[in-house]
Amino acid sequence: MSENDMNAQETFLTAPTRSEEVAPILEALLLTVDEPVTDAVLAQIIECPQIQVAEALADLARQYTEQGRGFQLRKTSNGWRFYTRLEYAPYVERFISDGQHTRLTQAALETLAVVAYRQPVSRSKVSGIRGVNCDGVMRTLVTRGLVAECGTEPSSGAHLYRTTELVLEKLGIDSIDELPPIAPLLPDMDALDDVIDRA
Repeated sequence: MSENDMNAQETFLTAPTRSEEVAPILEALLLTVDEPVTDAVLAQIIECPQIQVAEALADLARQYTEQGRGFQLRKTSNGWRFYTRLEYAPYVERFISDGQHTRLTQAALETLAVVAYRQPVSRSKVSGIRGVNCDGVMRTLVTRGLVAECGTEPSSGAHLYRTTELVLEKLGIDSIDELPPIAPLLPDMDALDDVIDRA
């Protein structure tokens, strides 16, 4: 690694000190989250005082509103996150529901595979198998008509999900039983229950 590369890396890892430096870092982080994140967590990540991060977030939210952006930065009880503005929701819904225009992401494909092989299955168990939170991806699959609710889990009351007829149609099969036998590669569900209960 050259001296210039090392200096660039050191510069990148240096904690920001001014508000104008904090804002773009916060934007980059918020673009990666699937669920709201608190200003305390963001402050810890970028090594800045929480009050400075909170002020920068509020300032960004105000700027987006004043500029009339198609999205907004909103604070909920769970933290900060980008949201589509309500007036543009019909366009977003049309885009998401039209499978001809958007391909499933790798995360969505993996999540769909877990549901297909472990159905009926709850969101928490899907997340446990994949090792990441899958709530946002599951909502996308439901919106696209690929996954649907099919009751609740007796022990926890959690919603259970299954694949739909559309999945069979897209795969060109008549039954989930025709899927390739790769289910044994996934964790045993009883063992997974123990892991989730201890979490």
